[in-house]
Amino acid sequence: MTTLHARTRGPVHVVGTGLLGTSAALALRARGVETTLADPSPTAAALARDLGAGRLRQPDDAPPVLVVVASPPDVTAAVVAEQLACWPDAVVTDVASVKLTVLSELRRLLADGAHGLAGAAGERALARYVGSHPLAGRERSGAVAARGTLFAGRPWVLCPTPSSSSTAVAAVRDLADDLGGVPVVMEAGDHDEAVALVSHVPQVAASLVAARLREAPEPAVELAGQGLRDVTRIAESDPALWVQILGANAGPVAAVLRDLRADLDAVLAALEQLADAGEDAQDRHDAAANSPGALAAVARLIADGGAGRARVPGKHGAPPTAYAVVTALVPDAPGELARLLHDVGAAGVNLEDLRIEHSPGQPVGLAEVSVLPAARTVLEAALRDLGWALLD
Repeated sequence: MTTLHARTRGPVHVVGTGLLGTSAALALRARGVETTLADPSPTAAALARDLGAGRLRQPDDAPPVLVVVASPPDVTAAVVAEQLACWPDAVVTDVASVKLTVLSELRRLLADGAHGLAGAAGERALARYVGSHPLAGRERSGAVAARGTLFAGRPWVLCPTPSSSSTAVAAVRDLADDLGGVPVVMEAGDHDEAVALVSHVPQVAASLVAARLREAPEPAVELAGQGLRDVTRIAESDPALWVQILGANAGPVAAVLRDLRADLDAVLAALEQLADAGEDAQDRHDAAANSPGALAAVARLIADGGAGRARVPGKHGAPPTAYAVVTALVPDAPGELARLLHDVGAAGVNLEDLRIEHSPGQPVGLAEVSVLPAARTVLEAALRDLGWALLD
C-alpha cells in the first residue's frame, strides 16, 4: 500500500473515538503517521483500534507531538485542559462544532488552576492550544461510520487565540491539510455565528419538517418525493449530540431562528389572508384580487430563497455554477446506474453532480445528471443513441 506524504509529525494522540476522532485517526494512519487512541469507553477505543485507526496508548509510549480532542462539546474544554497538563510539550486542538463556549470554559479552568495550570503555566498552556472545527459529518455516528476521507474537500476552521503560538497554528493547519480539509481561519465568535446559520439552524429546520410526518396519514407520506428527502435528510442525526451542540451555541442559533420566525410569520399572514379571502370567492383569482400584497409576500420568499441558494459555493468551493440537468429513466436493476455513468463518460462529458429520485411504486428511478450547459446537447444525443429514455 502506498503511504501518502504527511507534514503532520507523530505521534498524534486522538482522544475520543467517535465519528470525527476515528476518521481523523484513519486518515493519519493512511499517511503513515503514528497514531494512538483513547476514549472514556474502553470498548469504543478498542473498536477504533480494530478498525485500523491506530493503537491504544501505552504508559511507556513516547509523548505525543499533537493531541486531537474529539470529545462531546459539553466536556471538550475539560478534556483539552487535561491534555494540556498531561503533555506539556504537545500542541492540542479540538474538533468541537462550537468554539467560543469551549474557549471561554477553557480560560475559566486555567484561571482556576485546573490540573496545576495556574498563572504563567496556564498562559504557556494556552499558547499550545488552537481550537478547530472540520465541517464534515454523516447522519450516522460512532467509529463504525468513520471514513478516512471524511474531511476531503471540506472547510476546516482554525480559531487561534491571541495567545496561540505560530508553531501551534502551523501544526493544526498541517493536520487539516493532511486530512484533505481546506483550512479557514476565523475568530471563535464569528465561527459560532456562521455555523449557527449554515449548520445548526438547518438541523433544527429539517427536524421540524420531519416531525410533521410522525402523525401524518399514510397516504400522504407515500406521496413523498425527492424534495422532502432533501429537506429532511439530516433529521436522522443523533439527538444526544445535537442537544449538546445547540445548547453550547444557543445564543447565535436563537438569533437566526428569531429572524426565521419573523419571515415565517410574514408568509403565514399572507397565506391566511389568501385563505380568508377565498372563503367566499368564486375562485382563487378572486381570492388573490381580494388580498392585495399577499401574493407578493409569497413570491418574495421564494425569490429570496433562490437568491440565497445561489450563494452556496459550487463544486470544489468554486463560485456557484448553473448546470444543465439531463434526466434519464434508470431501471431499478443491478448495474443499470453504472451503465449510465459509463455512457456519460464515454460521451466525453464530465459529470458535475448526480441525484437519484425513485418513482413511488415503479421499478425505475430518475437519474438527474448535472453537466456544463455546453455539454447538454452532446450528452442527450449520445444517451438517446444508446437507447436511454430521457425526460424533456
